Amino acid sequence: MVFARSAAMAFNRYIDRDFDAKNQRTAIREIPAGIISARSALIFVIISSLAFIGVSALINPLCFALSPVALAVVLGYSYTKRFTWLCHIVLGLGLALAPIGAYLAVTAQFALLPVLVSLAVLFWTSGFDVIYALQDEEFDRNTQLHSIPVWLGKKNALNLSSVLHAFTAALLFLAGREAGFGLYYFIGLGIFLALLIYQHSIVKPHDLSRVNLAFGTTNGIASVIFAVFFLLEFFINQR
Repeated sequence: MVFARSAAMAFNRYIDRDFDAKNQRTAIREIPAGIISARSALIFVIISSLAFIGVSALINPLCFALSPVALAVVLGYSYTKRFTWLCHIVLGLGLALAPIGAYLAVTAQFALLPVLVSLAVLFWTSGFDVIYALQDEEFDRNTQLHSIPVWLGKKNALNLSSVLHAFTAALLFLAGREAGFGLYYFIGLGIFLALLIYQHSIVKPHDLSRVNLAFGTTNGIASVIFAVFFLLEFFINQR
């Protein structure tokens, strides 16, 4: 996970360095600011990618065989904004590989439960990435980059983000039922969903001042709380 995410983040910064330099919000990032060279970033991507494949090979043959597919998704995402508003969905797919990948690492087989969780991650990530992309709607439109805010406008993009998060809620509920989880899981899910609702309540089409609070802080808190309650549910069920 660490190597795949490191490769993906560094590759995104490498590929988008020219756009980042033109965007006032991103011009302070390391490559356009001259803190890290583009060559160094690319070397880091290559090393992280090879390390990811190598570690996958140490887990089991299935993880090794699928590791290039995972890399293709998480690295390929960086190109998608150039030609499709579905870039948010592709980013969600990249993160959605984590639950399935973790399950395959432990069991070396597919099952319905990790698929449900992965789909929930896909819609969750896509939804909050749409909120994040609101900041760059004007820049993306002027530079002919694609995003849901460019396609639909701020108000409709926020509405679609809410729909994506509604799918997240339904899928996490189904995952809990599929796993036979009880009270602690659903308390955690309730808090998680309340924080999703909160993040939508603080971002308005005419007021994007709290996008970072919604995108970063709220999602971070929500995921940690949900994880704690999941672990409570899991260990109590094992007793």
